[in-house]
Order: sequence, then C-alpha cells, then structure tokens
Amino acid sequence: MISSNIREQFPILNQNINGHPLVYLDSAATSQKPLQVIEAVKSYYEWDNANVHRGVHTLGSRATDAYEGAREKVAKFIHARSTKEIIFTRGTTTALNIVASSYGPAAVGEGDEIVITQMEHHSNFIPWQQLAKRTGATLKFIPLQKDGTVTLEDAENTITDKTKIVAIAYVSNVMGVTNPVKELAAIAHRHGAVIVVDGAQSTPHMKVDVQELDCDFYAFSGHKMLAPTGIGALYGKKALLEAMEPVEFGGEMIDDVGLYESTWKELPWKFEGGTPIIAGAVGLGAAIDFLQDIGLDNIHRHEMQLAAYAEQRLSEISDLTIYGPRNRQVGVVTFNLGDVHPHDVATVLDAEGIAVRAGHHCCQPLMRWLQVSSTARASFYLYNTEQDVDALVQALIKAKEYFAYELG
Repeated sequence: MISSNIREQFPILNQNINGHPLVYLDSAATSQKPLQVIEAVKSYYEWDNANVHRGVHTLGSRATDAYEGAREKVAKFIHARSTKEIIFTRGTTTALNIVASSYGPAAVGEGDEIVITQMEHHSNFIPWQQLAKRTGATLKFIPLQKDGTVTLEDAENTITDKTKIVAIAYVSNVMGVTNPVKELAAIAHRHGAVIVVDGAQSTPHMKVDVQELDCDFYAFSGHKMLAPTGIGALYGKKALLEAMEPVEFGGEMIDDVGLYESTWKELPWKFEGGTPIIAGAVGLGAAIDFLQDIGLDNIHRHEMQLAAYAEQRLSEISDLTIYGPRNRQVGVVTFNLGDVHPHDVATVLDAEGIAVRAGHHCCQPLMRWLQVSSTARASFYLYNTEQDVDALVQALIKAKEYFAYELG
C-alpha cells in the first residue's frame, strides 16, 4: 500500500465536513490536487505568465518552454512516438469530439458501421450516435456479459468489414470493467477499422502504452489525474492526424492566411487554435511528475487492494447490491442500498463527511442495461486508505438504519 503520509501533500483533505474528517471517495469524477501541482500553477502565474509561440521576450519564451515541456511529458507518459501526436484539449470530451467531427465524416458514410458498447460514458457515446445520424451509418453495440464485461468472441461477431470506427473505454467509470483494448484493436485493424480509446479512467491509475495497445486515438483528462480542470490531451497516430482537418479556426493554428484560401500549421499546432490552456498544461506536467515519482504500478496495486477490501466490507451489508465484475482491476465500486435512492444515500454519507457520486454517472444507456435509474459510486485513488473504506461502511450501516422503513 502507498504510505498514508501521501495525504499530507493534498491540503484539501485536511478539513472537516459536517463535523467529520473529510473522506473523499469521488476521484473518478475529479481527483484532488497535490501541493506540487498547486505550486506549479501558482509559480507560472507569478513568474512566467505570457502567451506562447508568439513573443520573443523572456516571459513568452519561458511560457512556451513550460507549455511544450508539458507536451513532452505527456508523450513520454503514454509512450507516444512523437510530441506531434499529442494535441492539448480541454479534456476527454473535447478530444473525442475532435475525432468524431474531423476524422469521422471523412471515414464514415452511409452503410458503414460504428461499433461501441452500452457501458460508454456519454462523451464516448453521443459523438458516435450523432455521427451515425449525420452520415447514415449504423451504430452497433458489442453485447455486455452479466457482469458488464465484453468478450472477444462477441467483439469478433460485432465488428465486420463494414466497421470503420470502434470506440470503447479502457476502463468503465461505473463498473470498473477493464476492457481488452489491445485485442480489440487487433480485431478492428483486421477489418480495416480504427479504434478510439476513452482513457479518462485508465490514464490516472495504470501504465498506458499507446504503441503497445496499437490504438489509433486515445483521449484523457488532466483533472482526473491530479492536474487542473480544463486540460487534457488527444493522442493520434501521426498519419491520421495529418490527414484530418482542424475543427477550430483562428490564431496560432494557421500557416498563411489569404483572402480566399488559408493553410494550417504542422502538427500538433493545427488543432490548437487560439490561446491554449497554458497554466493547465503546466499543472498537467507537474501532475505527471508526481505520479511517476510514486510509480503507476504502485498506484495500481494500491487501488486494487482498496477495491478488494471495499468489496469484502461492503458485501457484509445486507440489502446492498454491487455492480460490475468481482476482482476488479481499478478502484471503482458502484452500488445501491436496497430501493433507497442513491441521492438519499449520498446525502446521509455527506452528513458523515463522506463524498461519493450518486446519479447515472453520464451513462444512461448503461443504467437502463442494469435496470436501475441511478447508482452510488465510491472511487479510490492514491490518497485513500482502508480507514476510508471502514468509514464508508460505517456510514452505510447508519444510512441503512435511517432508511430501515424503506428497506422493510
């Protein structure tokens, strides 16, 4: 397990909520930020604040070096071949929409297929749904097993020579399912399709090698991996990105502007019109340094141990249903307490100082597949401990007593 001293690096955790020590179990929605990241952003604004790629003065040069240095860190972090394959975005949602809006219309036409699953976050669902509507393509779904996983046999039966795009989450934000992305990429490529990976829930928690996965596009957000909100990245294979048209036009993404024709800068800047999220990129670079100092393997083991402990302890509570596979590989545990609405459960937990997510988690198709309207979700990260799990269990027992009349 990671040392509990790591919590000292996260000042927000050192507070009471409703008279109780804060137990933050909502990192799948957004992670907390360590002092190293906070100080990096603060230092940028105090000493280096200037626009990038434009001025020759000292502040502009320092800001540009920090911004492009962060891109280099991202490329190494996910093992991209080149920084030209890393596009800074506002986050996973923007990155996936770039692929759907730019690559999609050129690759998909009437009669073609787009393959996804019902477990997808709306950010990796709606763009493909809308692309299918615009182009006349067919949207297809790899079936889910009873525990929410997908099988390669079902993928083989769903992906055909008509399939142009396969889009799937590496890790489900609801059930903690880890999908076999490398094997799915191989199937997609055999049929001439590209694979787009939603890496929002995988990148913060495990080592990612986009070359080993052989994915064509990979999207993730900084705010789920200790960085500020509003920053993320899209990885794309260079040849694919070079063939794509920008989706935003304006300053900094142009090479030459004429009265009737314009040309674009080379990668990656042709996709980064306007003033970029400079401080966010600086914070993302600092977050990557922090994560690498601890080690992604250590973080992964820590979360798996917490998830196993949470499953064990939560299973002791009668009337509590846990969704998704057992022996999950990430620290996400989603549950319901009888027929009590998850918002009511979360409200009682908050009164005990415990923050969990309640709702449909931007996964309404999955909720319908689970035959529920919503669920509660506890998600763990490197700063959580077994004591946090124990506090959750005790608060749920209290919630069960409070709602005893609804539980019969």
